[in-house]
Parts: sequence; structure tokens; C-alpha cells
Amino acid sequence: MTQSIILASASPRRSELLESAGINFRVVPADICEDPLPGEEPVDHVLRLAEGKARAASAKTEGRFFLGADTIVLCDGEIMGKPKDHDDAFRMLKKLSGVPHEVVTGFAIYDRERDGAVVKAVRTKVYFKQLRDEEIESYIATGCPFDKAGAYAIQGGAAHMVQKIDGSYTNVVGLPLCEVVEQLRVMGALPQ
Repeated sequence: MTQSIILASASPRRSELLESAGINFRVVPADICEDPLPGEEPVDHVLRLAEGKARAASAKTEGRFFLGADTIVLCDGEIMGKPKDHDDAFRMLKKLSGVPHEVVTGFAIYDRERDGAVVKAVRTKVYFKQLRDEEIESYIATGCPFDKAGAYAIQGGAAHMVQKIDGSYTNVVGLPLCEVVEQLRVMGALPQ
């Protein structure tokens, strides 16, 4: 029997990915502070936020399994979250231009019945082509970059910017689906 699964995220991309896997779930967004802690390593940051979101959602609603996730883009040691404005988006895309970077997604599945969470991170290397300033401006004008880590969406208007990836495609979209589904099965949230 499928147990209740709550997605602690308002991200339409995460919902679409879970739906594509045929998973029944409810969305209960978790609103937590996403600022990095002083000296916090990038992987520790996404793991902390993923678990924080899962636990915050569990405090708001009934259910057994709570899935939280957080995605960052990591380039030359800089954690790139969602851009603050046009200039920030331009700066991020210019920095990613022509250089490999990493997309790191932390996910946490909190099991209320057992009062414990499994927390993991998945890393994918992404290679952008060299971007012209006009391409960057044109992409920013679509409005797409503003709610995306690193100011881009691989599944949307930025697909033509990506030369190749090494690792999970769905991780770059915002949820490493293979790993999440497998962990939900192991924990008993999905049938074996």
C-alpha cells in the first residue's frame, strides 16, 4: 500500500517530476530561511535545507513521509541560488559561460512514524557553451532565470546553452528522481 507522501516544495518542476514517475503526493510548501550559515560547506547547506523543509512541512499537516529538497549551482566555490535581480542573473550566467559547474541537490525524506530522516545529496556536472551577452540578455528577458538556482532552467529556455552533462538530468531540473524514488521504496512509502 502506498503511504501518504507530502512534497515540501512549491516548485512546479519537482511536482512535474514526481507526477512523471506516477507518484501520488500532496504539496505543502515549507517556508524556511535559505541563507547559508557562516562557513557552511555547499553540500551541508543543501542537506540542512532539504531536511529543514521536510520537517517544517511535517509541522503543518498530517502525513507520514515528507520530501524536502534544495538545489544549488556551484561554480568556482560560489553557491549560486536564485538571482536577486537582472544584474545578479546576468552576473551568474556570465560566470557559468564556457566553464563546467556543478548542480547539487540535497533531498530529505522524513518519516514521521519513525521520527527519522534519510538525507542525501546528488551532484551533476554541467557544461555551458560560451554565451554571448545578447544571448544572456535575451534569456533574462523571458523572466525564466528569476526563480531558478544559477539563473537557468535546463528543461526550459536554457537548454540550448548546455553542451553536455555528466550525471542525473532530473537532478539539474531540481530533484534526482531515480535516487528519490528508490529511497521512497526502501522506506516503505512506495510498493517494492
